[in-house]
Order: sequence, then C-alpha cells, then structure tokens
Amino acid sequence: MSRHDDSRWRHLLGGLAVCAVFALGAAPAAQARQGYQTTGHCGDYPRVNLQTAPGVCVGLVAQHLGFPRGVATLGNDIYVVDNGDWVADKGRLLRLRGHQPPEVLLDRLDRPNAILLTPDKRLLIGLAGRIISVDPEAANPAASVRDVVVNLPITGRHPLPAMALAPDGTLYINVGSASDNCDQDLGKPSRPAVCPETQETPPRGAVLSAKLGTGEPLDAVRLPVFARGLRNSMALAVGENGQVIDAVNARDAINAIDPRLSDEELPHDTLDYLVAGADYGWPYCFDNDRPSPEYAQYDCSKKAVPARLLPPHAAPLGMLIYHGHALPGQQRHLIIGYHGYRNLGHRVVSLALDEKLRPRGEPQDLVWGWSSAPGDHPMGAPVSLVEMQDGSLLVTEDRNGTLLRIAPSKP
Repeated sequence: MSRHDDSRWRHLLGGLAVCAVFALGAAPAAQARQGYQTTGHCGDYPRVNLQTAPGVCVGLVAQHLGFPRGVATLGNDIYVVDNGDWVADKGRLLRLRGHQPPEVLLDRLDRPNAILLTPDKRLLIGLAGRIISVDPEAANPAASVRDVVVNLPITGRHPLPAMALAPDGTLYINVGSASDNCDQDLGKPSRPAVCPETQETPPRGAVLSAKLGTGEPLDAVRLPVFARGLRNSMALAVGENGQVIDAVNARDAINAIDPRLSDEELPHDTLDYLVAGADYGWPYCFDNDRPSPEYAQYDCSKKAVPARLLPPHAAPLGMLIYHGHALPGQQRHLIIGYHGYRNLGHRVVSLALDEKLRPRGEPQDLVWGWSSAPGDHPMGAPVSLVEMQDGSLLVTEDRNGTLLRIAPSKP
C-alpha cells in the first residue's frame, strides 16, 4: 500500500470539510466530526480518551483542518499545512493564533507535506516538486514566497519531500521511491540487474543534502546524495551533534512476489542512523540485509544495516528528539509517530537515547489505543510532531483533520 493511498481512507470515512470550523479552547465537552468525544481537560484543551504513558494526557487543540500534515511553531503561533487531500493546488498554510479560528496565509499550494522553522524565522514548506520559503509574519505572506529547492521528482508513489534542518544549516531532503520495490505492477516482477529509478538524477529512495543561504533556488538535480537505498524516509531528525536519523516506510505486498513470506510480518520499517555515502539496500535488500524476493541472489553483505527494526507497516511519518522537561521520563528521547494502516501503527512511541544520541532499548508506547471506538474516538493517524516552548508536543492527525497536544497530566 502506498503511503498516499491513505487518501482512499479519507474518502471511505467521508472526508472532512476544509472549512475553518474547529474546536479550540477549554470547552467542557466537544466531539470532532469523525468521532472524538472529550471528557475533562488536558491542560487548556478538551481531553480525548486515549491511552498514554504515566503522567501524560492528550488534548484536542483543533479539528476540521482539512488534511493536516506538517506542523511548526513560532513563539505561541502554530502553523499547519493542509495537504488538500492529495489534490494538486488545493493545499493551504494555516496559522492558529491563540483561541482564534485558523487563518489561511497561503492557498493553492501543491500537496504540501513538511514544514519547519528556520533560524531567521521563515518557514520552509515541502511541496510536490519543490521546497519554498515564506515569511509568516509578513504583511502579505504570499508576496514573501520564494523557491529554495526546485526540480524534485513528482512521479510515482512517493512524490512528497520530508525535511530536517541541521544545526549547521544543512537541509536534508527525502526523495521517496517511485514504486513499491522497483516494480509498478505488484505480482509481475521485472528484475533488471540495476533498478532504473535508483539511477535517476536525483536518485529515488535517497536523502539529499542542501546548503542553504545562497539566495538562489537550488536545483535538486545538482544536490549531493547524502545516503541512498532508503525507500521512503518520511520521518527525519537531526541531533545537536549533526547525526541524521530517519525512519523508513518499507515496501508492501512482499508476499505477492514470494507467497512464502508474510505480508503481515515483513518487511519491518526501519530506524536508521545515516552515514554519509552509505547505501541501505532498497530495493535489493530489506530488514537486516535480507535479499528481496525480486533479487534473491543479491549479495546484501555490504549494505548498511538499520539501527532498529520497527514494526512492519507502522508507517513512521514524523519524528523529533525531545529536549523538554514537561513530559515525565521523556527527556532525550526520540519521539516517533506511527501513522499506520495496520494494527501496529496508529500510535506515538518513545525511544530512549544515550549521551551520543544512540538508541537504548526498544521503542515504548507514549500514546496508543487509537483503534476506532465509535462514540469515543476514531482510528488515529499521527503525522508530524513539534515541541512547543512549554515542553508539550503538538501532533497533526491527517485522517481526521485534527491537531492534538501531548502534555503533562495533573497529579
């Protein structure tokens, strides 16, 4: 299943209005259009009934935001990109300020996905085919838009860039694969010796690096390839030491190629600590250097291995290193949103890191219990995360058009 096939779920669920109707504030009870029932409060927001780690609760900040993907903050202002439900030129940049209805700063964007704040207080927005920069505090934000990266691929299953910004100003950009596993027709494998899309410029299934600050748009065709063999690195983070970390959405329907392999159990999504110049194996290898069924004789021994195997089909779409103190036991943890479309997804997990930011142990659930419960809450689909000044976490949830807040609960 392609990650953008989640739009099919949206239509099956009836979709959400992309109007500015929303729930924001400490009302005693509220119910989102897709079924969030709230009881009591989580900080200043209505509390939703999800399972959480001790000392943590989840509040409903906003709803009916369309198809929200990326989220960023500037001071107390919250910026969300509405993807437009995968329809070209229907996306928007929204600003949520205080308890006011969301303000549309930009519209007619082409499938916006990622958003982040730069040190000069501009927003980078990843669109299909390019990355733009905007001054959100300008009198006319639309007039401040400029191209930062152009000529990113827009074909195939994964046309949306993800991004992470390093302390030294390097921007890391995901270029997702065009196919599931170098084959557009599942069950009818073509087996070229070298997967053609890995030879494109830029190669598909790779992470690029870009040095910002030139003032001129950067051409993706000329950007250095930082790492490759990564099917779709939709979750990216960079540590204060410059370490680039990604979580990869692995292939689907592996059993269509080899019925002896379980599509429910294989392959695992992966957490990778990227090394410059390394190749992580896609489409030839999966998991810990296992040959893909299309390339059964391939020698995977020289491919880089993941730092952790994540649950199969968890679909990690957002990730950050938590630096705050508000959430008990979470400081210096890697927080990952499993978007999911199988049972092991639909949750936010936490992975402890050591002093060198290497993982310790295995991911533990931070927010879960997100399976559909009519009259209480819908099936959850967390996407992006951002840490607020007070140490709480904001989470977009695209399938139900909501913005949620993970915060400390009162004793």
